[in-house]
Amino acid sequence: MSVDLTSSAAVDLTSANGAKMPLELPQVLVRREGAMTRELLLHPGEHGLGMTHSSMAADTTTTATCGFCATGCGLRLHLREGVAVGLTPETKYPVNLGMACPKGWEALRVLDSPERATTPLLRGADGKHQPIGWDQAFQTFVEGFRGVQERHGLDSVAFLSTGQIPSEEMAFLGALARFGMGIKHGDGNTRQCMATAATAYKESFGFDSPPYTYDDFEKSDCLVFIGANPCIAHPIMWERVLRNRNQPEIIVIDPRRTETAMAATQHLQIRPKNDLALLYAITNYLIQNDYVDQDFVASHTNGFETLREHVAAFDIESVARAAGISPAAVQRAAETIGKGSAVSLWWTMGVNQSYQGTRTAQAIINIALITGNIGRPGTGANSITGQCNAMGSRLWSNTTNLIGHHRFEEEADRRKVADALGMDEQCIPSEGSWKYDRIIEGVRRGEIKGLWVIATNPAHSWIDQSDVRELFGKLDFMVVQDMYHTTETARHANLVLPSAGWGEKEGTFINSERRIGLIKKVRHAPGEALADFHIFRGIAHYWGLAEQFAEWTDPEAVFRILQRLSRDQPCDITGIDGYRQLDACGGVQWPWTEQDAGDDRSDPPQQRRLFSDGRFFHEDGRAKLVVDSVEPMPEPPNAAYPITLLTGRGTVSQWHTQTRTRQSPVLRLLYPNEPYVEINPVDADALEIDHGQKVRVQSRRGEVIVTANVTATVRRGQAFIPMHYESTNRLTLSHFDPQSGQPSYKDCAVRIIPQSN
Repeated sequence: MSVDLTSSAAVDLTSANGAKMPLELPQVLVRREGAMTRELLLHPGEHGLGMTHSSMAADTTTTATCGFCATGCGLRLHLREGVAVGLTPETKYPVNLGMACPKGWEALRVLDSPERATTPLLRGADGKHQPIGWDQAFQTFVEGFRGVQERHGLDSVAFLSTGQIPSEEMAFLGALARFGMGIKHGDGNTRQCMATAATAYKESFGFDSPPYTYDDFEKSDCLVFIGANPCIAHPIMWERVLRNRNQPEIIVIDPRRTETAMAATQHLQIRPKNDLALLYAITNYLIQNDYVDQDFVASHTNGFETLREHVAAFDIESVARAAGISPAAVQRAAETIGKGSAVSLWWTMGVNQSYQGTRTAQAIINIALITGNIGRPGTGANSITGQCNAMGSRLWSNTTNLIGHHRFEEEADRRKVADALGMDEQCIPSEGSWKYDRIIEGVRRGEIKGLWVIATNPAHSWIDQSDVRELFGKLDFMVVQDMYHTTETARHANLVLPSAGWGEKEGTFINSERRIGLIKKVRHAPGEALADFHIFRGIAHYWGLAEQFAEWTDPEAVFRILQRLSRDQPCDITGIDGYRQLDACGGVQWPWTEQDAGDDRSDPPQQRRLFSDGRFFHEDGRAKLVVDSVEPMPEPPNAAYPITLLTGRGTVSQWHTQTRTRQSPVLRLLYPNEPYVEINPVDADALEIDHGQKVRVQSRRGEVIVTANVTATVRRGQAFIPMHYESTNRLTLSHFDPQSGQPSYKDCAVRIIPQSN
């Protein structure tokens, strides 16, 4: 076999419909194997780094945003001959100020895994994956999905996306699938982590708009964490809390005695799913005791009288009794919030992953609004985001919201998007996609027969795991696009497309505080793996959509498209001077408009928060105070299943399904490699379970064998298993928040049976 590199400016490829089309790529790698020619679509630099920033070739270091969580730390990458060989935290980056968690330190190491997908893989008649070339892979992709659509209808194909690829790739995928390929339904795994926050903000504020900046961690005199454990889940944010010189009160509302709760000044260790009633009781106390900013409420909110009437039924005595805590503790927390001059309220998955998560998030928002704790330093109702680009997914994925957080249902929005993209308005659907759970249900009903999964691992992470794995077997055709060929989901695929990871491509992420940060290509992707961007570009050409996506040549070209799409939206980023300014500034928070930047394209202030003028994004400029009834837990414990199972983050060194973190020998030394369950000592004694003993945990859906960790971090009648282990979601109950569609991972009934060692 010979390998030739050519520099032809245009190469003719035959599309799936037989039409010849020029493919303008500066470099094409041609592999000749006998009489067969396979042409792999490569961007300049896929076999050379091709860095876009001219200074990088000469420098020994460069900076980039970390690709793990949505904290969005800056990392300084140390280069040798243009290739990253090590990293350290960036001391001047406004997010982390020289700090990094273990995952960030190991960000390069996980790229070197022997489990990397390095060539396309096709499942043969024997059920085994065999390597193929990109030409065959693209043809198989097109033939497979078109075949499904011909047999079952255009709506029989769906995609499941991610919050872990850059915004430019996210936008390319959504536009390609929905505006080009005619795929009606697609959603992202951000449905599992941030849909509740997005839905709550949109209804309360008029737009999905986290109001804060990380400087608020240091400016508050009272911080309230609800269902959040930043000590472990977001340690760099917790470091910012520790820099607070105001000796703040720290209130934690959480069923577990988490690491954050141990460091708090007040811990309300409530029974699971009593958070909404508790927040209503606190709200009622604030109103009754005149801790309300009446001027702010009158000038900037709607719905206060309805709120007052609703929460009047939630007295501290009865709510505290039901929650399993003392009325005095609730009263003390409420008074601390009411008397604080700069109160910030923070939440994450303990709220979001709940069957009433949206209303719980809005109860938090209500407290911030009625006390006037919004738009000022140290304040806010602040959702802490999970994945590195979940915010990018919320704005650009083009799934349940039209790209740029427009509305599919609005003709003016469809016209604006079509004009910004230079596409026919008829390409833009007039309704949003099914949500994730409905897509999965569509597979069950036989409505979805083809599935494209990009950079996510639902065979591990989706609720009631055994069910979804069985459903994948009902598909006619399944494509998985991932860095690793060994994920639980990739094992189900007919076709695996190998993709580049963080550090092997460029683009932008948006972190929790709305900061758009730059990632850079400082490594070669292994083997024939391509950036997701170039995989999408290849699919566009093979599908016959080259002309429709002619402008989508490289990530920064797409960033300019996103700027056009953002114009006049609350997330307007028209004032950013491209990747150059993002690189120079340490990221830029949205919004940053042309008017903000001025003619000289000035740099923005590094710490900017929303709503300082008291104006929100509803047409009348007011925020809405939203309330609802409190519903009982769908699967409460009983005599047969007497324990309530909680799930969540395990250690600071673990991440999601461990697809990446388990590739690092260092990280694997820092967390338990085998699954475990935390059990209260009283329950352990009653069940005759010793610390370190193997136990069987059973729910109505499945069972797992884990190690008992006898500890008082959980209360009697409760247990906790980290979400990262492959077996955890065999147990969880498939139920969802009715507003956001987010799964409720944090509550189901189990029993625990000791095993003989």
